[in-house]
Amino acid sequence: MLDHIAINVKDITTSVEWYKLNFNTEVKYQDETWAMLCVNGVNLALTISQQHPPHVAFKWHGQPEEDWKTHRDGSHYKYIEDPDGNVIEMIWWPDEN
Repeated sequence: MLDHIAINVKDITTSVEWYKLNFNTEVKYQDETWAMLCVNGVNLALTISQQHPPHVAFKWHGQPEEDWKTHRDGSHYKYIEDPDGNVIEMIWWPDEN
């Protein structure tokens, strides 16, 4: 199941305001380095390139493996690449399992 799509932006605040102005956007979280928006029912992460690559994230069912990392929001994740080099994030939410 799709969890979110992440795109890199130059300025989080400017981009959040643009999405709020142009779309039916709920701001779920925002700080200086990333924001999680819900745009018409789709989760959209705005990130800066120094911290996250642009990616598509899918929810992982089952326990995360030992080599997974932990985001500051408590989710566990692992980045992989598809055969064409696109970044895919597998994400596991502890409160959903």
